[in-house]
Amino acid sequence: MLQFVIYARMENNLITYNLGDGVEAFTAGRQAPLPYPVIQGHQVHDCRIALIDRPGMTREELEGYDAFITALPGVAIGVRTADCVPILLYDSSMRVVAAVHAGWRGTVLDIVEKTIAEMNSRFGCKAENLCALIGPAIGPDSFQVGEEVVERFRDAGFPMDEIHTFRGSGDGKAMSGGHHIDLFAANRILLCRSGVAPANIQLCGTDTYTTPALYSARREGTECGRNINAIRLI
Repeated sequence: MLQFVIYARMENNLITYNLGDGVEAFTAGRQAPLPYPVIQGHQVHDCRIALIDRPGMTREELEGYDAFITALPGVAIGVRTADCVPILLYDSSMRVVAAVHAGWRGTVLDIVEKTIAEMNSRFGCKAENLCALIGPAIGPDSFQVGEEVVERFRDAGFPMDEIHTFRGSGDGKAMSGGHHIDLFAANRILLCRSGVAPANIQLCGTDTYTTPALYSARREGTECGRNINAIRLI
């Protein structure tokens, strides 16, 4: 059973999380002002990981990256989502944070596992010391997909009985029937495979498709705004 965040609250379309002492994390939804600047990249649904080693790095410098790592105190890093899964990671021992953009393509490419491996390579972070937050994304009831997407997850070795359901022909309502993938569960599986303790994995559990306070590309179209999911050491 997925574990839900106990300490998360939304106010003025800003969701704040509690990942422990020494860190701040939030999701800024529809028209929510950012509490401070957040370094972001130009994401492309791939699995490249950038080290943020100085303040003020620009989106142009970070072209083509979908995950970010930093050990700089006071420097917020974040990923932009509108149905894709944001994952925020915190190592309180080594004082390192990461922000990961995992759409279904990034999930199939194991981007969160690759990010944890990069945190270990650069800073000696151990997966068992990480706290992980799976932020708002399109939920399993809303994420209806074609057979080709199902096959991509099957080919990637996911336990399909844990992440996939087929719901028949549907009742004519949007997102009813057909194949559905649980991106929350898929990324939790990847976190556990990487060595993150299940008790250290928190799930926001909010479905962007059914939550008007958050942007959803499937509900509004791909030109909609983006939710900003950020984390910084304090």
